[in-house]
Amino acid sequence: MSEQIKSKERVADHGEVFTAEREVNAMLDLVKQETERIESRFLEPACGTGNFLAEVLRRKLAVVRRKYQSSRSDYEKYAVLAVSSIYGVDLLDDNVRECQERLFKIWQSEYHDVCKNDALRDCEDAVRYILQHNILCGNALTMLCVDADGNDTKEPIIFAQWDLMTGDLMKRRDYRFDELMKTQEKQMDMDMWMGDWEYDDETDAWIPAPIREYAPINYWEVQHGEY
Repeated sequence: MSEQIKSKERVADHGEVFTAEREVNAMLDLVKQETERIESRFLEPACGTGNFLAEVLRRKLAVVRRKYQSSRSDYEKYAVLAVSSIYGVDLLDDNVRECQERLFKIWQSEYHDVCKNDALRDCEDAVRYILQHNILCGNALTMLCVDADGNDTKEPIIFAQWDLMTGDLMKRRDYRFDELMKTQEKQMDMDMWMGDWEYDDETDAWIPAPIREYAPINYWEVQHGEY
């Protein structure tokens, strides 16, 4: 999206101003190495229509193409992993839906360009499903979901974490956003010993245990993993 505002009313009501492309790239270049690491997770707490997330996804997919385009199955698997590592929250439902669709179109365009006639509808459906669970309507300050008018509900924001396992299997774990954001002044307290916390190798820190875990399933079938 090239415009920085949708309307003066939205600026007045929500303080909504989108970051320009030049500033987006300049800021992401400060963490360039992470933007090019396929599994590195990014969260934009006021994602709007996805200016930051779209560029992160483009950078990740460029790496996937460079490394894996000679193998359709490897390209597909790591392209799914790339999109599964991107998260966003926004107060406004129209922004969330536009962001989800924007990220999907970027992914789909790259996928078809590389895989051409071998592109699978199931894989596309899996990516849509992942984006529906990664780009959410909520208040990143209160860490609560919001209603159609942008008002807080009592429901906590819940993100799904997606991890590739052996072969083509992907495992989903759901976490409460507020629990993930809790300050961890003591890395080894009694709660952790009691099993309420677990160690995360990627972040090199203790994090809350997931509120729900799903059995591993093929990455192109994650949309069928709820039972």
